[in-house]
Amino acid sequence: MEFNQIETRIDDIKSDEANRCCENDFDIVSISLEAEVPEALYVGMKDFISGNENWDQSKLISSAIANFLFQNGSDDRAVTEKYLNDLFNL
Repeated sequence: MEFNQIETRIDDIKSDEANRCCENDFDIVSISLEAEVPEALYVGMKDFISGNENWDQSKLISSAIANFLFQNGSDDRAVTEKYLNDLFNL
């Protein structure tokens, strides 16, 4: 699938769910990822999640990605919202 096809599909999903109340764009679309991470990161993630009942693997990964993107110059409003919400709602 081409990048512009992905953007078109995301726009279709947003318009289909326009009546749904969403905190931000991260609530509308989910995309599955598969990645290999060093064991130390996995253990740290597992320990953090087990000690914080409001967090799960998906929330932790999306927060980490938003943090990385924001700190590296992303000007996307949804990224900024996710970053700030996670920063102040730990």
